[in-house]
Amino acid sequence: MAYFVTGGTGFIGRFLVGRLLKRRGSIHVLVRRGSQKKFEEIAERMGWDRRRVIPVAGDLAKPKFGLSAAQLKALTGKVKHVFHLAAIYDLTADAESQRVANVEGTRHAMEFTNAVKAQCFHHTSSIAAAGLYPGVFREDMFAEAEGLGDPYFRTKHESEGLVRSSCPVPFRIYRPGVVIGHSKTGEMDKIDGPYYLFTLIKKIRQTLPQWMPTLGIEGGRINLVPVDFVVEAMDHIAHKRGLDGKCFHLVDPAPLRIGEVMNLFARAANAPEMSMRIDARMFAVVPGYIRSAVMNLPPVQRFGKVLLKDLRIPPQALGYITYPTRFDTREVERALKGSGIAVPKLEDYAWRLWDYWQRHLDPDLFVDRSLRGKVEGRVVLITGGSSGIGLAAAHKIAEAGAKVVICARGEDELFKARDEIKAKGGSCHAFTADLTDLASCDALIQRVQTEIGAVDILVNNAGRSIRRSIELSFDRFHDFERTMQLNYFGSLRLIMGVLPAMIERNGGHVINISSIGVLANSPRFSAYVASKAALDAFSRCAQGELSNRNIHFTTVNMPLVKTPMIAPTKMYDSVPTLTPEEAADLIVQAIIERPSRVATRLGIFAALVNAVAPKAYEIVMNTAYELFPDSAAAKGIKGMREGDKATNEQIAFAALMRGVHW
Repeated sequence: MAYFVTGGTGFIGRFLVGRLLKRRGSIHVLVRRGSQKKFEEIAERMGWDRRRVIPVAGDLAKPKFGLSAAQLKALTGKVKHVFHLAAIYDLTADAESQRVANVEGTRHAMEFTNAVKAQCFHHTSSIAAAGLYPGVFREDMFAEAEGLGDPYFRTKHESEGLVRSSCPVPFRIYRPGVVIGHSKTGEMDKIDGPYYLFTLIKKIRQTLPQWMPTLGIEGGRINLVPVDFVVEAMDHIAHKRGLDGKCFHLVDPAPLRIGEVMNLFARAANAPEMSMRIDARMFAVVPGYIRSAVMNLPPVQRFGKVLLKDLRIPPQALGYITYPTRFDTREVERALKGSGIAVPKLEDYAWRLWDYWQRHLDPDLFVDRSLRGKVEGRVVLITGGSSGIGLAAAHKIAEAGAKVVICARGEDELFKARDEIKAKGGSCHAFTADLTDLASCDALIQRVQTEIGAVDILVNNAGRSIRRSIELSFDRFHDFERTMQLNYFGSLRLIMGVLPAMIERNGGHVINISSIGVLANSPRFSAYVASKAALDAFSRCAQGELSNRNIHFTTVNMPLVKTPMIAPTKMYDSVPTLTPEEAADLIVQAIIERPSRVATRLGIFAALVNAVAPKAYEIVMNTAYELFPDSAAAKGIKGMREGDKATNEQIAFAALMRGVHW
């Protein structure tokens, strides 16, 4: 006895072939021409006996699979069972592709079955053949299907209809539910069904502690079955006598609601569970025309599309949230009686599915998170690149294959930095510029675009910091003018210079090196923090305008870094600081991840406390102000004085508020 299997290299098919190998006979597997290598790889991974599993090159889209007369003759009289599994199981596929594979493919499979005189045609349909039938759909129901507007539902219904109306040999029809991973190993081959929820669960886990209750949806009942149950049931029913012409629902007789399913996987992922779940029927009290009007608002539609894209959920999957159909299982229960084959409880193996997805299918695993993948061959302009943070970042970025351009005022130090980078094999260009002079900013951008090319990534790193209390600044208004001129106007001029080309190319990235002081509102840094806060505000406004142009703005709220800029404040020699290389790693993170903000946890916590309890935070800041006096340099006193030596109290406070400027 021989078997013929279409879709044998697919997810269900490969497990069915393995199951059939436990019986006698050879198994012929339809393989697309040119897919022999894929077949061999799957055969090796699944441990198939290659003497018994025989590939047959053919085409599902052609009558009788496009097999020659000689091929058909060699199979005639030998094949007893034809298992037709080949189809497109993808909600996002286009309608024509689904029609060719699902409908015409089934027609050609039946022609082949008749040509080789097989005894039984086993058609793998789907619960999608019922459409969106409101109520219980029995195994003897077919024409009663409703809501077949979706191409996937429609083509699965039509293909099953072909079998019922024109199959030339005895047939059996199997309607699996949403097929998920193996209950014993967790193995799955693609993101589908409940796996669309996994990215959302992962994001919730990364954002909230496990103990925090969350709000979610109740949803309809979604019928999930593991692949091992499906193939075991198909194999058993296919070899049982007296079942020709019947249809079998290979489904869970007690399906869970979407909210329950999500909680099971949240538990498996150690993520917060939805303690309160909203039933979609609650929205029925809102008139339909109001719901439709709100959902058709452009901002609502755009937000929904962006959210679904970020969560990697296809819009077509939303139809399953209120899935209305339940499936009767009396025929399959009678057929499986005494076999020991039953649907395992999802709660018993959900952790295996999550673990397999996390190790093998998580889309984040396939994202190029290397710096080279983001900058290789691209033009990266770094201001203040001759020393400190800028130089450290330039070395890392050039090493990753970027065309680095560094600029600074001092020519000797700048060219020395360029030569260091080039000596290590990096591509680096150095241009002198005074970023406090707007004409010099314009000339820099013009020269870079002419000689190197349009800027892909701009790192506004050059800056001026002044640590001086307001009381000592009454007659030093120029401190505020100088910081604003470089930190804000100079950076802004460069941004305005590179944006036209970024808009034209529909892509670009601006990274502004700000300060943790903007989040912490550090005393004695009013001039510096104000200038950096202005640039932060501009970036937030610009992001709102340009996000649809694929142009990203990232603010790096840099903590205290040991650079020449903080050298005048001798107290900083005794408090925790980052090295320039560690600071450069934050810029690398910004380039790779392109977030709106890169900040330390302490910086974010400081901003949160200030927002929630501003008076209490004010006391903390005033305490710091009194604890850390103005430096001798700020007072205009030359030379080292006693006040510049850090006390034990200062060191302890600085260690507690690590990285904040005092």
